[in-house]
Amino acid sequence: MSIDNAEGPVDIRPWLRVCIAVASVLTVLAVLIGGEVGGPDLANDISTWALTVLPIAAAGACLWRSRRYSGRHRWGWAVLGAGVLSWGAGQAYTLAQYYPHGGDLPVPSPADAGYLGMLLLIPIGLLILPSASQPLANRARSVLDGLLLATALVIVSWVLVVDPRIDTSHQNVGFYIKLLYPLGDIVIATMIGYMLPQRRARFRCSADLLLFGLGVAGFAISDIGYSYLGMIDDYRPGSVVDLGWIIGFGLVIVGAARPKDAEPLRNEFSSRARMGGVMAPYVAVGAALVVSAMFHLVTGHSTPFVAWSRSLLIALLIGRQVLTLLENRDLTRGLESRVEARTAELHAREQQFHALIRHSSDVVTVIDANGSVIFQSESMQRVFGYPAEAFLGRHYTELLAPEVAGRLAQAMRQVAVRPFASATLEVVHTHQDGRLRPSEMIITNLVDDPHVGGFVLNTRDISERKELQEQLIHEAYHDSLTQLANRALFRDKTAAALARTTGLTVLHLDLDGFKRVNDSLGHLAGDQLLVEIADRIKGCVRSEDVVARFGADEFAVLIETASAEEGEFVARRILDDLELPVEVGARNIHVRASIGLAQASLLAEEDEDRAEQLLRNADLAMHHAKAAGGSAFTSYRAQMRDGLIERLELENDLRAALENQELRLHYQPTVDLDTSAVVGFEALVRWPHPTRGMINPLDFIPIAEATGLIVPLGLWVLREACRQAVEWSEAAGGRPLKMSVNVSVRQFDQPDFAETVAAVLAETGMPADRLCLEMTESVLMTDTEANLEQLVRLKALGLTLAIDDFGTGYSSLAYLRRFPVDTLKIDRSFVERLGMLAGDTALTDTIVRLGKSLGMSTVAEGIEEFGQLAALREMGCGFAQGYYFSRPVPAAEAGRLFLEGAEPVETSA
Repeated sequence: MSIDNAEGPVDIRPWLRVCIAVASVLTVLAVLIGGEVGGPDLANDISTWALTVLPIAAAGACLWRSRRYSGRHRWGWAVLGAGVLSWGAGQAYTLAQYYPHGGDLPVPSPADAGYLGMLLLIPIGLLILPSASQPLANRARSVLDGLLLATALVIVSWVLVVDPRIDTSHQNVGFYIKLLYPLGDIVIATMIGYMLPQRRARFRCSADLLLFGLGVAGFAISDIGYSYLGMIDDYRPGSVVDLGWIIGFGLVIVGAARPKDAEPLRNEFSSRARMGGVMAPYVAVGAALVVSAMFHLVTGHSTPFVAWSRSLLIALLIGRQVLTLLENRDLTRGLESRVEARTAELHAREQQFHALIRHSSDVVTVIDANGSVIFQSESMQRVFGYPAEAFLGRHYTELLAPEVAGRLAQAMRQVAVRPFASATLEVVHTHQDGRLRPSEMIITNLVDDPHVGGFVLNTRDISERKELQEQLIHEAYHDSLTQLANRALFRDKTAAALARTTGLTVLHLDLDGFKRVNDSLGHLAGDQLLVEIADRIKGCVRSEDVVARFGADEFAVLIETASAEEGEFVARRILDDLELPVEVGARNIHVRASIGLAQASLLAEEDEDRAEQLLRNADLAMHHAKAAGGSAFTSYRAQMRDGLIERLELENDLRAALENQELRLHYQPTVDLDTSAVVGFEALVRWPHPTRGMINPLDFIPIAEATGLIVPLGLWVLREACRQAVEWSEAAGGRPLKMSVNVSVRQFDQPDFAETVAAVLAETGMPADRLCLEMTESVLMTDTEANLEQLVRLKALGLTLAIDDFGTGYSSLAYLRRFPVDTLKIDRSFVERLGMLAGDTALTDTIVRLGKSLGMSTVAEGIEEFGQLAALREMGCGFAQGYYFSRPVPAAEAGRLFLEGAEPVETSA
């Protein structure tokens, strides 16, 4: 349970426990005192002690509340607590005089100083409490209102109650002191009553002050009873009269203990209630004057007390009127200053409005219901070149072109059906210099607005925006370098042409070897070359044909109403034109291209996106032309698409095979030619397809390279080969085994490849010196510095590096000396010609000698007969592989070969 205050929700459960405790105590005291349980003496004792303890507790609660505030709030509650404590001090003196049973001191006595101290301190504390909307004069007037009410009530009470029951012998100092108590309570209650409306919070009034005021009301009831019973000598301590004080202090404790309310926001009292609060003092004064006049008429005389009280009442009324006049004067001055400030503000806003209209980029025009211009902003001169006064009083149809006037009339009829409706249209206005200026016009119906009385036209020149839109559209659909159409525009043009006819041919052109131009001469030279190529292609086609650049070095041509022969003629003319060298700077560059042609007539009926399919067909034909050697053109055939679909299916099957672990490793042994022992294996991946059978690696390895699947495939091969090598070595009693694994270009280009290899070695427990990574010469010859760094990181792991298919690439002796390579694997093309040509035998012998001179071991691949083996032994080759020893075999059979050795098998060439 919580309430909202200025600092957020607050839990009120502790306060509810305080309320329950106070209510319980008050109930017990009311029963004991009101019922005189145990007799009058016990009731007297209980009342005296309760009236000593409760004021002290109430003062403590007020002081505790003051510590939760700062500034005037803190000081106000502290003074309120001091006032309550003063009353308790007076009661404590009474208890001390009659300890332990209590009693009633004569009046006056020192105890009355404490009682009267409360009547002085509490009003001071109330005046200290802050009030955002209640100035000091207003709060001073609340004190006078309290005195007026109190004095009026005293006069009424004296005439109606006191005078008939008291003689002059009782009118001593004590008598008048007893009258001060209820008078002071009434003044305090009046002040609180005036403060409460100013302290209304968001959801409730200031309950702390309300409860404090109810407590003061309890004091007033007891003080009235005490004064009256004292006048007739009938008061005794411990009577029911004391309950008003007891309950009052209990309410003060509850109010002071309550959590803080929210900050005041608004006065939620009605105007009638506020008027009643203003008129209450006058009503009381009128009643007092009427009663005193009637008393004088009835008795024929007036007592000094009534006379003096009436004089005080008149003096207080005069003081209140003076304060009211001062307050009204300040209010009048405030209102005058606010009116002056508001008038100045309105004037400033009017000037601001005129300045904004005068310098606005919009032209503001007001046309009345009859179509005449009744206002024209000065911005007309700046935007369209016409003076504003030239339009005033004229009918809008005289000022606009007929087409624009007709559209404007239609828009005005559209918005005229509903007040404040608006419509927007784009029109073309004519500048005074004759230029056409696209404009946006917003028409708003303000005919019913008394300040306007017409249709308001806000006209804005949008020439620059239109130019920017056209520029952005052009950039979105054209290549920024060549200014040709881009792929998006070309596709849209193709789709539009297909809607008209199927006599279309699309040419997809790709330059051969363009990357070498960028790498060698730089991108600036490459851009110049592309611009020249674009111009040459445009020169080979008709003006109505569409030429586009798809990006990089790819171009396309759309030829409408073209037969297959016409498309081939254009392709041949483009290739012939590209035969001429292109001059870039001081260099002449020869360019070749591959062109694919696709005809719309060959599109299948079931193709949904026919334009996109036509572009794909041309792209597929272009790749076939490039695969055939380039500098040629190829027309699309349905078989090309079937081959592409088969390739896609094989790619999907390869992904699934990797995920489902359907790939297998076969192992081909490596034999030491000196001992004829199997010293290692080369791991070769195999794919037993569930429906196609064993798929040749030459069919799926290129797909893996092109799609990037070679990276996870190579990682799986490396991990499985190392695991198998460790298993075989442990089965052979720790006999060392060399395992060779092929590494692709994509794997080698991975920046964390060395870390991946190290992780596999650690995972499988494979000694690094028993792993050999094989790579082709082409891997080493590209990006040599980066490759050298990669080789050094791999070599630092302790493994062996080998060049596979050595002799078929372009490696030089300088590179072999520089790279940390351990093994040269002689390509099978040299081995299979041993003994046939003397030159081939000499070349193989040279490779073996080169390896020895560089400190590298040599491995001959592809040995299939004894003569080749004998020749290699004579040359001094160290190791060999081939069908003569064993084909690549599954893991189980390879393990047997490692343990038992490989028996030579004669095979035919």
